[in-house]
Amino acid sequence: MKIAVSGGSGLIGSALTRTLERSGHDCRQLVRRAPRNAGELEWRPERGLAEPAAAQGLDTVVHLAGESVAGGRWTAARRHRIRSSRVPATLRLVESLSALERPPRVFVCASAVGYYGDRGDELLDEDSPAGDGFLASVCRDWEAAAATAATTCERVVTLRFGVVLSAGGGALPRMLTPFRFGLGGRLGSGRQYFPWIHLDDAAGAIRHLLDHGEGPVNLTAPEQVTNADLTRSLARLLRRPALFPAPTPALVALFGDMAREALLASARAVPARLLDGGFTYRYPTLEAALAHELQHRGSAPG
Repeated sequence: MKIAVSGGSGLIGSALTRTLERSGHDCRQLVRRAPRNAGELEWRPERGLAEPAAAQGLDTVVHLAGESVAGGRWTAARRHRIRSSRVPATLRLVESLSALERPPRVFVCASAVGYYGDRGDELLDEDSPAGDGFLASVCRDWEAAAATAATTCERVVTLRFGVVLSAGGGALPRMLTPFRFGLGGRLGSGRQYFPWIHLDDAAGAIRHLLDHGEGPVNLTAPEQVTNADLTRSLARLLRRPALFPAPTPALVALFGDMAREALLASARAVPARLLDGGFTYRYPTLEAALAHELQHRGSAPG
């Protein structure tokens, strides 16, 4: 297939591109600047594809681009960037693709388990309703924007990502730093569920869904763990104590709503559609995923 990927230079996009190219697919990168070679297509969040003719013949578009939600306190300006980089940007991209003489057959768009909001220990599959809060509203509107592609594409898939674990980037390196200095601990009560997936499984699941997916799909591991479980696993694997919990009031004072909705919220999201579709995980347990990253990517303790 001829596949275009936005956000292709990011952690997930890079891993996905490698996976697709190993499978023999022709990958193009959607970039927000002038193309530097034939493997790049320019697009702009405010207007979509810069040169639609260059995108003719695409079979699939995987749209992963969006402002980070974990970059700090959600000021009014950051909230605007988080939403605008997802909702109107996706609408403009879909409009550009729909105007092509032969639109892509499959449109795959990122979303997140933030769709469910803070739901305690409730089991959440893809049929569970959206929750409350800023992240939930952004994810709901983002998926609605992606769904407009259904008028011209054969299938639309929305990827409700859990936290993607890789020592090469994303959340895990930030988690490891305090633990290496013996300053790690749970966040808040630690009872909140921590939806996660290993990077290799995230890329493999997207590859699987290009052939088999439709609608929303939880990109999470089959093992559900809490923040306290994560804390114990990191402490054990790094052979460090975990005696310094971060109290809820301190996190909220430092990060505001970002702490409430991204660090302390509980989403026990289960990958029902991936499991029903026969996807096989390389790292179905948290311990296996963390051990691989710490032992094989140069992150093991001395």
